[in-house]
Amino acid sequence: MIVTLKTQGLQTLEHIRAFLEGTQPLGFEAPAREVTYEWIVAELRRLRYTRQGKADKGLVRRYLEKVSGLSRAQMTRLIQQFRDTGRIRDRRGPPAKPFARRYTPADVRLLAELDALHGALSGPATRKLCERAYEVFDDARYERLARISNGHLYNLRQSQTYRRVRGAVDKTHPVKVNIGERRKPRPEGRPGFLRVDSVHQGDLDGIKGLYHINLVDEVSQFQFVGSVERISEHFLLPVLEALIEAFPFVVLGFHADNGSEYINTRVVALLEKLRIEQFTKSRARRTNDNALVESKNGSVVRKHLGYAHIPGRFASQVNAFTQGVLSPYLNFHRPCFFPTEAVDDKGRVRKRYRYEDMMTPYDKLKSLPEAHQYLKPGITFKQLDAIAYAISDNEAAQRLNQARAELFRSINKAQNPAA
Repeated sequence: MIVTLKTQGLQTLEHIRAFLEGTQPLGFEAPAREVTYEWIVAELRRLRYTRQGKADKGLVRRYLEKVSGLSRAQMTRLIQQFRDTGRIRDRRGPPAKPFARRYTPADVRLLAELDALHGALSGPATRKLCERAYEVFDDARYERLARISNGHLYNLRQSQTYRRVRGAVDKTHPVKVNIGERRKPRPEGRPGFLRVDSVHQGDLDGIKGLYHINLVDEVSQFQFVGSVERISEHFLLPVLEALIEAFPFVVLGFHADNGSEYINTRVVALLEKLRIEQFTKSRARRTNDNALVESKNGSVVRKHLGYAHIPGRFASQVNAFTQGVLSPYLNFHRPCFFPTEAVDDKGRVRKRYRYEDMMTPYDKLKSLPEAHQYLKPGITFKQLDAIAYAISDNEAAQRLNQARAELFRSINKAQNPAA
């Protein structure tokens, strides 16, 4: 044996002590478990372990642990087995007296039949069915299943007997929609790559509230918000087209998450009509793909319109406010942070948000190199300046607050005529 050949030089306890202290060079390898057990028995007998004193027994134990690679607890159990029986055997494997099975194959088949009838309900619901079958309808076959636990019920559903009765389970297959390219947009410093998301204005007593359509340009953070009664194509497409047309620059790309309100052929037809070539959608497990517009959902839409339920019948009024008052304020009077990218020592791109880089979306658009080339035909910065500087930021905020107060006052009055 490998261990025996490499430990032939350790004939006495003094040799073993020197070996453990590191002064006796010796190489060894761990053999198979059965060979290791045979070697341990041979060494215990050769070194007369049972006749040694306490200190020498500890020395032998440490020697056996080091050569065999077994832990102290393992060696203790093996030595105790040797002292009791004079040998060491591998006790792994099934127990000599396994637990008696409470549920028979007939019970498993009965459970499978019950699941087939009721469509495999939840564990508690299935337990209740078994209990009722035995106690209410006097079906003696369910006597054992009437007392089954949730955990063991699911164990039986995983058994081979159950699977043979129920047949193979066809798992849900992912649906692949060949609309849009699944990747993150690459604007490369150009405006015109829009991010879109929907914001639901709450439910009340089972009645859906209206929806907001939030469109944000990735580079300039130009933002337009619209509102629709429902998220269906009939209501969404006209507002979506109006929002895209409101951007002063040419729109080159359109990016959405995987919601069906945007990933459909009607939206594709609208983008083709508006000559928007790039249609992308978020990738799986990439939460940052649409993070910009999602952050605007909270910092802009929720901030100005809140979380309270607004019935869908007020969508036209809310849409007039979001497009006519809120969106101009956001683009010409509300400063935003813009990141400055830098590569660190490890080659990773880090974004820094500096105060000196804060500006309005319109100022950001004007600061781009040769910004006039991105504008739509017929639109000039002189025209946009007239809008941007017609009133101050504070006056724009006052108009926004007044218009919002009037909007909600009108909605509350319509909902509560007596007030």
